[in-house]
Amino acid sequence: MYVVKSPLSDANLKTVSEALQGALVDLVDLALVAKQIHWNVVGPRFRSVHLQLDEVVTVARTHSDTVAERAAALGVSPDGRAATVAVGSGIGVTPEGWVDDTTAVGTLVEALGAVISRMRERVTATGEPDPVSQDVLIAITADLEKQHWMFQAENG
Repeated sequence: MYVVKSPLSDANLKTVSEALQGALVDLVDLALVAKQIHWNVVGPRFRSVHLQLDEVVTVARTHSDTVAERAAALGVSPDGRAATVAVGSGIGVTPEGWVDDTTAVGTLVEALGAVISRMRERVTATGEPDPVSQDVLIAITADLEKQHWMFQAENG
């Protein structure tokens, strides 16, 4: 079996692989949470929130692929399996059933805030061992912070 050899030292690779795996898990879960709420949102702002949730899904899915491919490029096998995501995500419990638009927006503000907080820790952790991975994480964090701002503004 072909194995990709990382240019990073073992210690640096460990730090970076943990950061990338954590980011992958959070992004996969964020996409799932946003899609779950997308299917169940109700209320007077249904349409705008429904469409805004799909933007988050697209951002999270796009970036999860980028993170997984960065890990693979470093010789680390990315793990996006459901069981791995379920135990590793930093996002809290998503409401069950129909979700009113105000609760939906609040849930996304919390979920995005949790992911952003963890992403910022990863940005710091990867700065010295791998600035390339850090750059990837910085770009992702910027996109997530934009979504966070938009959802916060939605509820005023």
